[in-house]
Amino acid sequence: MSLRPVPRALRASLQVLRPSISIQQTRSLTRTTPTPQFNPTGASPPNRTTTPNKATPPTTPTPSNGYRNTNTTNSANGTNNTVETPIKRTENISKTGLSDQPLELDDPTADRIDWTRSFHGLSAAPFPKEAADILLAEVNPDEVEIKPDGIVYLPEIKYRRILNRAFGPGGWGLVPRSESIVTPKTVTREYALVCNGRLVSVARGEQDYFSPDGIPTATEGCRSNALVRCCKDLGIASELWDPRWIRRYRAQYTREVFVEHIVNKRKSKIWIRKDDPVSYPWKESK
Repeated sequence: MSLRPVPRALRASLQVLRPSISIQQTRSLTRTTPTPQFNPTGASPPNRTTTPNKATPPTTPTPSNGYRNTNTTNSANGTNNTVETPIKRTENISKTGLSDQPLELDDPTADRIDWTRSFHGLSAAPFPKEAADILLAEVNPDEVEIKPDGIVYLPEIKYRRILNRAFGPGGWGLVPRSESIVTPKTVTREYALVCNGRLVSVARGEQDYFSPDGIPTATEGCRSNALVRCCKDLGIASELWDPRWIRRYRAQYTREVFVEHIVNKRKSKIWIRKDDPVSYPWKESK
């Protein structure tokens, strides 16, 4: 049996189709068809592809009024566990105050007087003449000081000495009548002066400060300032509020000098006592 020759046109068409067939076979071989599994219930198989969840370590919230102390410990599996312990921070008393409200008695009696509100003994009777002579004695000019701006004053410790001579140590006291008020620059509080069990005067003291670290010192200065103001009602060193006495004192015991500030080199005029030299931070200008 003889074979007929393939026509030239048919041979050319077969050569064109052969590469496409091989490409389709190659693509079919690269694809992976999942093997169907027999399910007797007829339900669709569950999706077994899961994403592992990363465990999130618990965190300790940072308190609004404290810092966190971080302590690192090693666990059994070799990982580091961080334990954060809150530490309470001291509040800024320049913003929150001192919370020193005076104690109020629930049942005040004659033996238990509530000096935060009571005016017991005020103007009930004059003090004995011996005490009055000490309180009303003329101030010694040698004990009076003068500030650079010309204000004369008596150091507060000398008011305490006068009270001790008049009433004896323990015969007088200063009682707070309110809590301390702390502003951004000043501490103020109300006090009452009690002598021999009687209220004598009520005054509010004040003292400036420059940083929160100086507030405790300012509270003590506030107390001394209130004492000086209360002593005015007893007539102690009353000359310091007499304008004529002040002018005579300045003319006799003080002088004005031109000085230069050692730090900023600023020149000014200050008051000093005649028996005192110019001291730091000034030096006398020539």
